Amino acid sequence: MADEGNIISNLDLDQPEGPLANGEDTAPAIGLISQYVKDLSVENPNAPESYQWAEQPEMQVDFNIGARTLGDDVHEIELKINVSSKTSQGTAFAVELAYGALIGMRNVPDEQAHPFLFAEGPRLVFPFARRIIADAVRDAGYPPLMLDPIDFNGLYLAQLQQRQEEELAAGAGQA
Repeated sequence: MADEGNIISNLDLDQPEGPLANGEDTAPAIGLISQYVKDLSVENPNAPESYQWAEQPEMQVDFNIGARTLGDDVHEIELKINVSSKTSQGTAFAVELAYGALIGMRNVPDEQAHPFLFAEGPRLVFPFARRIIADAVRDAGYPPLMLDPIDFNGLYLAQLQQRQEEELAAGAGQA
């Protein structure tokens, strides 16, 4: 009976969420552990002739975001960015970058972890990947390519809305 009194006396409902009396940390925490280049490919197939081409090149930039769980509290974000510069005379350069980041997450619910891994995390590491692309293009003999900032949160919300609309359409088709 005395033990029950101790448990009740240690429970303070007015306390904010955080570490419990026994020292267990239940507060949500997210942190960037590491960033790294997983793969970098630079192709300059028509050098040095391409340096003399007068035609304005067509630039194509594609990117993809992936995330996976590596352990209970560790996740990897991977940004894949492919850039190519082409004219009617051929390809001036092509750069492919796979840029990774390790994210530590503890006590974060799935409904908050998913947007972090696919929107906020990529927003945090994109400037570093952007610099690598700029340096790679410069090192290939061209002016550095400064990629425009990307609204990862807007893209995430748009994809989420599109997915919901597709699910509604699929559900309406089955009815």
